[in-house]
Amino acid sequence: MDVTSDQRPTVQGDAAKTHGAVRPGADSATHSGADSAAHSGADSAAHSGADSAAHSDVAEVEHQLGTLVRQLYATARRAAARIDPSLPPFGLKLLRLLVRSGPSHASACAEFLDVDRSFVSRQVKQLEELGLVEVRVDESDGRARLLGVTPLAVERMSRVDDTSASATRRELDTWEGDDLRRFAGYLARLTDAES
Repeated sequence: MDVTSDQRPTVQGDAAKTHGAVRPGADSATHSGADSAAHSGADSAAHSGADSAAHSDVAEVEHQLGTLVRQLYATARRAAARIDPSLPPFGLKLLRLLVRSGPSHASACAEFLDVDRSFVSRQVKQLEELGLVEVRVDESDGRARLLGVTPLAVERMSRVDDTSASATRRELDTWEGDDLRRFAGYLARLTDAES
């Protein structure tokens, strides 16, 4: 009896340990799983937040570039109208190219401006009618034609360029050289990626 009664508490005690507090392996696994899930959730939230911020930043850059393009186009439209009310901004762009580069073939102008040659030809026809461009034979190749600006075009272009400085140009004139070079570099990276 004594032996049996002495042993029984030990067995019950062992059982209590088995069913009660002492389950270190299970507790460790539970805490480990919870910690892993918590860390995984935090990492996911952090990545999601970073992606959202980057998307927002890119959207803001695109918005500002769109605004700048609209402002520049409006400035070009007003400048073209000062040369002639019927002249579109592309006509002004072509005139500026011819003033800078001198007499040029229509194909070279089309390539430089990244448009179809027929588009240049239609614009040249209007510029001829306005007395702003003349077409003459290329002396080095009788079959080719050279486009050149007339004295009237030079006079009107100088007048427009003197008075049509845009708000963008006026703002850029106030920037430091380092800022201008940095900005130009960013724009070059963007335009190079598009080409």
